[in-house]
Amino acid sequence: MKIVITGSIAYDYLMFFPGRFREHLLADQLHTISVSFLVDSMRRQRGGIAANIAYTMALLGGRPTIMATAGQDFGEYRTWLEKQGIDTSGVVVIEDEYCASFFVNTDEEQNQIASFYTGAMAHANELTFARYAPDANLVIISPNDPAAMGAYTLECKQLAIPYVYDPSQQVIRLTAADLLAGLTGCALLTVNEYELSMIQEKTGLKEADILTRAGGLLVTRGKFGSTILVEDRIYDIPAVSPREIVEPTGAGDAFRGGLLRGIQLGLPWDVAGRMGALAATYCLENFGPQGHHFTPAEFITRYREHFDDAGALDILSH
Repeated sequence: MKIVITGSIAYDYLMFFPGRFREHLLADQLHTISVSFLVDSMRRQRGGIAANIAYTMALLGGRPTIMATAGQDFGEYRTWLEKQGIDTSGVVVIEDEYCASFFVNTDEEQNQIASFYTGAMAHANELTFARYAPDANLVIISPNDPAAMGAYTLECKQLAIPYVYDPSQQVIRLTAADLLAGLTGCALLTVNEYELSMIQEKTGLKEADILTRAGGLLVTRGKFGSTILVEDRIYDIPAVSPREIVEPTGAGDAFRGGLLRGIQLGLPWDVAGRMGALAATYCLENFGPQGHHFTPAEFITRYREHFDDAGALDILSH
């Protein structure tokens, strides 16, 4: 199964605020909010949701393909991704632009306030699967230029390519019509609990209504685990407690990377979901969305410290 990952390629600017955001946000003054947080540190990391998902898949022995646009500063990043086993043949460089930029400030409770600059990502709607990934068996449509997300959804339907719809960070920008078009006919809708509430608020759909339109639903809930609803079954996926929490950026992307690798290998939904949960924990224990590392053997060993896979993960060691 060839999995093609669409979404952003970016550089992340990760900052840390030594306090709690909630102590500086006045509930009765949110309509006139003007606040600045003095941060203790800032680090520039490779990021972007498409690249982050692909990175975790590659750690688990997959060879995902990224279809995305990047800027003139992508050269070193491309080399690094290819060394990880990621196919970048579907990445198009926009020579007069720079890669997208993600600026995120994290407080001591792991809450985050972020902003995103599109850069070269604004050209993503110029790409097509027919040209850049004609042999795709499964696509994930993750946060990207909104026009591109809509175009990819339409093309997947026209070409009968199954797709995972992951609007997550773009739920705010996407209209109700955009969201309805994306989730209707998708193989799986993946969101966190808050994003699901936003989609329901925008579209007027209840969870049961979503499941009549989408092939399945994944809802992540951080330390409270996640739920996969698919094929008229509910799979409760517990979180894996981290040894320490270093920085949360990219944990959701790592979850999707682990889940997609499980789907690619044809593993049961509960096993694939727990692969995602463990991959997210590895990310939490390291700095940045691509700071974690493990071999397939190390991953299997740790997985079996928490879950019984009945031998299903033996395939990873091969």
